[in-house]
Amino acid sequence: MDQILRAASALLGRQLTDPVDLGGSSRSSVLRCRTAAGGTVIVKAFTDAAESRRAFTAEAAGLALDLGGPELLAVDRDFPLLVMEDLGTAPTLADLLLGTDPKAAERGLLEWARGLGRLSAAGATRRAEFEQLWARYDQGLPSWEHEPWITRNAAELPGVLAAAGVEPAPGLAAELARIGTAGGERYPGFTPGDTCPDNNLLTAEGLRLIDFEAACFLSVFMTAAYCRMPFATCWCVFRLPADLAAEVERTFRAEVVASYPELAEEACWQQGMAEALAVWTVDLTVSLLPRALPEDAPMHRTRRPVPTRRQLLSHRWAMAAALPGLPALGETMERLCTTVAADWNTPPLPGYPAFETDRPW
Repeated sequence: MDQILRAASALLGRQLTDPVDLGGSSRSSVLRCRTAAGGTVIVKAFTDAAESRRAFTAEAAGLALDLGGPELLAVDRDFPLLVMEDLGTAPTLADLLLGTDPKAAERGLLEWARGLGRLSAAGATRRAEFEQLWARYDQGLPSWEHEPWITRNAAELPGVLAAAGVEPAPGLAAELARIGTAGGERYPGFTPGDTCPDNNLLTAEGLRLIDFEAACFLSVFMTAAYCRMPFATCWCVFRLPADLAAEVERTFRAEVVASYPELAEEACWQQGMAEALAVWTVDLTVSLLPRALPEDAPMHRTRRPVPTRRQLLSHRWAMAAALPGLPALGETMERLCTTVAADWNTPPLPGYPAFETDRPW
């Protein structure tokens, strides 16, 4: 902590004191530090591991676009670390969804969807600028846009299924190859990468995003899928009321249509959404099923309530089994449901606590 504090102070040219550890992750340490003027800033220092270096580049380049995150104040490419504006301690969307106020949770969801849609649309014309910023802060790894993780997941899926005793349906590999990046070439949009309920602050000035460690350009459908699934890569996943989930998706869609008018066509939108949900379901299956087979466990070490691995996988498989236009994927997901998930016999995924009462408004 002392080393981070000294490096950040030297970078800013003024002394920082009283560091408070905000937790960070295996990739980074996050400190709230006091300035000589009495204010505070956030210092984020990254480890030397490969994925940490990628996360640093993404965060620095993503924040430098100034599209909804905290203001980037300074960057040390060699340490590596960055100093950013402190947005304070406003609640996150996760706090609201796990709370007891349904109206506040609904407002938060719609603000989140609107903000993400605007971010995606606003970034659509700034891809070249992002590439230049990536080159400026490059640590030797490509962005997730250029990392072939979707193709790699598709190649690894048969082995993961075999370990669970499931045979993939005929034509699955060809179907996943056809899906590709779910429209990333035609409909690219900027994303912070990990747009989960806890990676934002609902401030008095509106939604502010706080995690850009996977910032890149992906298909707008890949972000829109977070509205429907909900939250493709997160621990804070429960069921949303169907009418509210549809409204959240419409809110996001209304913003990106400004950049891509053809997404107003229902057939185009539904196809893109189905493909994006397929990509995320394969990703979750490859990453989580090997850990869920030997035993179940909560999706978060400390936060409660939280679903278990098996609850989340069962829910995702059931949703993917019904996706239109993807028969091989649907059959494969149905096989997972009727064999693996049936043997687990875990309780179904419950609703978000904030909506576990009737909604009379």
